[in-house]
Amino acid sequence: MAHANSGTGRSIFPKGPSFTLENFSNKDFIVRDFVESLAESAVPVNRRSGPAQSAFDPKPLIRTFESALSQLATLSEELGERETELLTSVRRAEIQHDQTLDTLGRKLDESIDSFQDLDSTLNNSNGANGNDRGGRPDGGGLIAVQIGERLEDLDKQRRRALDATFLIQCWLEVSEAGRLTSLEEMIRRQGSGENKVRCAVIARQLIKMSQRLDPASWALANGSKKVNGVTNGVAGYRGHNTRELIEKFSETLEKDLLKQFDDSYRRQNFDDMLECAKVLHDFNGGASVVALFVNQHQFFIDRSQLITDEVTTDNEMWERLADPDSDPPGVEPSLQSLLDEIRVVMQDESFIIKRAFPYYDVVLVKFIQRIFQQSIQQRLEMVLEKADTISSLAFLRSLHASRSYINNLIEDLKAHGLTEHPEACSAQTALSLDQQLDELFVPYLIGNSYIDRERKSLEELYSSLLFKFTIYHSRKKKVPTGFMASLAQQGTQLLSTAKDAYIDRLDSSDLTPTQKAMMLRVAGLRDADNNNNKNEIEVTDEDGVLSIPNAKRMLKWLAEGVRRTLELGSGSDTPKDVSALLNLLLTSMGQVYVETALDAAADQALSQETTKTEPDLSYFPSLQPAITITNIMSRFINTVLIRLAESNTTVRRSMEVHARSGVERIESKTNGIIRSSITVVLNWVTRLLAAQKKLDFRPKDSDLDGGRAGMGYLETLQTTTCFAICNFLQNVTKFSTQAIDGQNLEVFSCELALGIRDLIFEHFKKFQVNATGGLMVTKDMSRYVTTLKEWPLTKEAEGGVEVLSEIGNLFIIGPEALRERSRNFQPGGAGKKLQKQDFRAFVLKRDDAGSVGVQSVLAGL
Repeated sequence: MAHANSGTGRSIFPKGPSFTLENFSNKDFIVRDFVESLAESAVPVNRRSGPAQSAFDPKPLIRTFESALSQLATLSEELGERETELLTSVRRAEIQHDQTLDTLGRKLDESIDSFQDLDSTLNNSNGANGNDRGGRPDGGGLIAVQIGERLEDLDKQRRRALDATFLIQCWLEVSEAGRLTSLEEMIRRQGSGENKVRCAVIARQLIKMSQRLDPASWALANGSKKVNGVTNGVAGYRGHNTRELIEKFSETLEKDLLKQFDDSYRRQNFDDMLECAKVLHDFNGGASVVALFVNQHQFFIDRSQLITDEVTTDNEMWERLADPDSDPPGVEPSLQSLLDEIRVVMQDESFIIKRAFPYYDVVLVKFIQRIFQQSIQQRLEMVLEKADTISSLAFLRSLHASRSYINNLIEDLKAHGLTEHPEACSAQTALSLDQQLDELFVPYLIGNSYIDRERKSLEELYSSLLFKFTIYHSRKKKVPTGFMASLAQQGTQLLSTAKDAYIDRLDSSDLTPTQKAMMLRVAGLRDADNNNNKNEIEVTDEDGVLSIPNAKRMLKWLAEGVRRTLELGSGSDTPKDVSALLNLLLTSMGQVYVETALDAAADQALSQETTKTEPDLSYFPSLQPAITITNIMSRFINTVLIRLAESNTTVRRSMEVHARSGVERIESKTNGIIRSSITVVLNWVTRLLAAQKKLDFRPKDSDLDGGRAGMGYLETLQTTTCFAICNFLQNVTKFSTQAIDGQNLEVFSCELALGIRDLIFEHFKKFQVNATGGLMVTKDMSRYVTTLKEWPLTKEAEGGVEVLSEIGNLFIIGPEALRERSRNFQPGGAGKKLQKQDFRAFVLKRDDAGSVGVQSVLAGL
């Protein structure tokens, strides 16, 4: 035990873990983990791996926790001592801080009081005693101010006296010695900007003195010289021409300043440039330095060498410009390159202008004018001249693309701000940019020149596209007679005018090869066809048919023209311009195209009304494209053109009247064709019914054996007239569904079905019918009803058609059924329900009408 307790021996009990304040100040410290580590360290290692069933021994844990508690108590005492020291230090610092604040506050109050005393002394004047409000003398404040003002006045007088002395000295030098030695020495010794400004001012004053004191030098002609003080009989001032000497000095001074400005520009010495610009501005208004900066700019020197370059020779681009069906390729490449370079140059030079000129707004405006009036205008004229040699459409597209790109350039410059960067540019600069843009395009947009070009281009495209169409219909056009002659004359004149305009344009000497090729391509012709006789041009039936894709092409071309009109024209002229385009559209698409096709269909329908063969309804489907094109055209007019004219009420109303008149004229002709077609169908059905044989519904016994119409006659129990009529009506159905649809088809079908029903209704009142014939009547009626009900009919029309089925039953039912049927008559309009008089007429056509049963039924009516 003594060995165990000795200082050098090892204790039989393990020591607990030792720790310091740093263990607890760690941010990752967790109490639970700390306690667990103490518990683990209390169990000896040999016991940790022992059997699990050994008895629990709390003594190691007690010793470990006692050791830990004693260490924690020691650390707590140390921490308390530190906390006490820190609190003491904080209290001392707070006391010292409060003392410092008090000291600074007192000093501030003293400073404020001193300032107020000084201010009162300098500014307050309190009567003859010179005391302030507190009775204190004002000191020398007011006197000091008065002395300062007096000294300034004396300094100004001294400077004026020195300037006057120097000016007199200079005048004596130039008038007596013929030299300006003092000014030259001033510039040579002290070449600062201030001295140069002074020299410039003195030179101007010397000019005025020369005008008063040496009028003879001002009376001399340019280039003359004095000889012994006399020139042309006029006595000079002591033999020296003071005007010439002073002007030469001024010119030399100006040249030196301009050279210095140019050298400074090349060295990017903006301060020196600004100094020279100020001197020259005071000297002669700054016109010479502005001209030097603008005219000698490297951009204009380089571009003047390139201005003779040809515009792009890319044939594909020019062909796309002249092709109305291709999208415009955009601005011409050489012009685009110039504008892109100008954008960079303007942004860079505006920075220099602002730093080099005191009046930079004026310089920037001059620079803008020079760029637009020289570089852009020259290149723009070259591009448009080249485009004009291609085609009128190429010119219009180039004009629009150029205007749009230049306008984008101006908007970019405004947004950049130029000399006001990064703010937006000044109002003066923005006004100058807009003015230059307008002046660039005035020659092309003045008056009606632009809209006339636009209309002429569209007329050429439309006449090219419709050339074969007009040729086809002009050859088929018959000379009308009678009442319709005056109405048809207008359409004939339009066709002739459109055809002749196209032919004359092709033969025109000012037509470019590219535009001629384009017009031939749009017209679907070859150059060989154009060289032949115009009357020998081959056309097919397809050339005379309306084409919805062609109508869409026409509207696409017009929409492109409207877009150009909006962006190129002024807002006040827009209603008038779109009105002109509307008239062109109504004439070309409405009259020349749609109405011509409708007139041809109407002529064909009229010719079929009295035909002796089955009518040809192939003209009828032409109504569908006519209606579709009219709807598209009307929607375009109402959605685009008329809305663009809303700013001018008079023009808008006029456009609405013209558009409504054109559409109503097309609708009237369409309705006329439909009416004629109904007449054609009814006339042919009447003709077929008239061919019905009297004995068709009174077959003999020999017919039952197949001797009349061959085998199967009795099986079908259908007359040839019914068969022909139903086949014809099926053709009518095919053509009508191709021509019209929707409500139009329903109205047409209802009117035609009721007309045919009335014809058949009256038709069967003319034929005697025996028992077997009654079956045939029923079969025919069933076929008629089935055929007619295949059409899109209303419920009222279907009810009217069902009457035919009742007629067939009247020929096959017995007397009792007839009597029952005679009791069920319903009131209704004529032709809608079977009435008593119709019932009697049909029953009397039965072969057994004289029998007792049938006669009793008739007597009961």
